[in-house]
Amino acid sequence: MTPFKLQIITPEKTFFDGETEQIIARTTVGDVGILNGHEPYCAALGIGQMRVMIDGQFRRAATTGGIIKVSREKTVILVQACEWADEIDVNRAEHAKEVAEGRIKAAHSDNELRLAEAKLKRALNRIDAANLR
Repeated sequence: MTPFKLQIITPEKTFFDGETEQIIARTTVGDVGILNGHEPYCAALGIGQMRVMIDGQFRRAATTGGIIKVSREKTVILVQACEWADEIDVNRAEHAKEVAEGRIKAAHSDNELRLAEAKLKRALNRIDAANLR
């Protein structure tokens, strides 16, 4: 496969800036596969995982909400958070899961409940990504 330019950017840093042969990303309406020469495209990303093929090998990453924009020159993924699956601290993710579950039980408002559920979903996504690496 012919490589193409990919940038993955979070609010804190440029997470990845290099060549890839393929991306499989979770949009809010399902998975999308991107290869070199893909038509210009833009979609919202939810909490989920993406796979990035680098030198013929897929690397899995846990992502948290953002957008993917494909142009003829490059693909840019802007996300709130991104971690390679093999770098996820599973103990920290398990702790975040337990804290979120406690906050769900203790929620006193719809807003508190929604925030706790979102934290739980992020923690579960990180745990799942780490286990699937």
